[in-house]
Amino acid sequence: MGACSNMNEGHVTIAQEGRAETRADGPHCDFAPRHDWTLEEVEALFELPFSDLLFKAAQAHRAWFDPNQVQLSQLLSIKTGGCAENCGYCAQSAHFETGLNASKLMDVAPVLEAARAAKQQGAQRFCMGAAWRDLKDRDLPRLAEMVAEVKALGLETCATLGMLTRHQAHALKEAGLDYYNHNLDTSPEYYAKVVSTRSYEDRLETLRAVREAGMSVCCGGIVGMGETRRDRAGLLQQLANLPDHPESVPINELVPIPGTPLANSKPLDGLEFVRTIAVARIMCPKSMVRIAAGREGMSQELQALCFHAGANSIFIGARLLTTSNTARDKDAELLADLQIRPMQMTS
Repeated sequence: MGACSNMNEGHVTIAQEGRAETRADGPHCDFAPRHDWTLEEVEALFELPFSDLLFKAAQAHRAWFDPNQVQLSQLLSIKTGGCAENCGYCAQSAHFETGLNASKLMDVAPVLEAARAAKQQGAQRFCMGAAWRDLKDRDLPRLAEMVAEVKALGLETCATLGMLTRHQAHALKEAGLDYYNHNLDTSPEYYAKVVSTRSYEDRLETLRAVREAGMSVCCGGIVGMGETRRDRAGLLQQLANLPDHPESVPINELVPIPGTPLANSKPLDGLEFVRTIAVARIMCPKSMVRIAAGREGMSQELQALCFHAGANSIFIGARLLTTSNTARDKDAELLADLQIRPMQMTS
């Protein structure tokens, strides 16, 4: 699919305008993944003139992907509210009064119904989210059945269920789970200002368990929580310096929820969000970079800039976990206007 993927053969295949072009500089590709980024290097990327940064990000994007394709995912909350964590952005925390009613884990049948509908509406990946601090073994059989049945529909499967033990990760992998989502949220330095009930190391340990089980990783963060640009750089440094880059990197813009500690956060400037997308693309060139939460409030022009900066994945559907998402007809109109088509599934 992309540049640098055929390095041993000494050439690079670049997806561009629906056709493959070949360059003879594969072994010296400027956009090969790195795992040794310094914070100063990341900050320097953020400081580039806007046009230069987007040009560099677009080069990285075209080196590995067709820039006119986008991966489509749909997200379903399979267990809502009542979470023991105190994440300051989250409507589902039991620590805050947000007006959200807690629910039990859904049965398999309605989850499958939602997955079938998602596939009919164009989703390629079906993501299941449960508001738990950590997964309990008693829930594993039902979750494994959900995963297996969704996988049998021909969809990629993804789940976010809180912290995992190694044996739980292996059980989910055996059931057919392709991706596990576990975000780092922000930089290590800013993290304690957002959540205190789970440590940064806890999050990294779950990522290690997911990798050891052989699953792909979906891991990103949230911007607009009052953090500095240095914190945004620190988050991306953490992601890019993992032993393996996450296959999916969701960049969420905070959706302020009344009743949460971050309800009155100042919105992040739109161009700063685009810069964050661009730096993520440069640092994690082979990853799907997803415009995740907050997209409903973005103009079509801002979203177009994000795609130009290297975003190549979005959530579709009316809702994410507890917040609304861009209407499907608006998505279809935007992608048609930009001549962006759904990405072909590889499995």
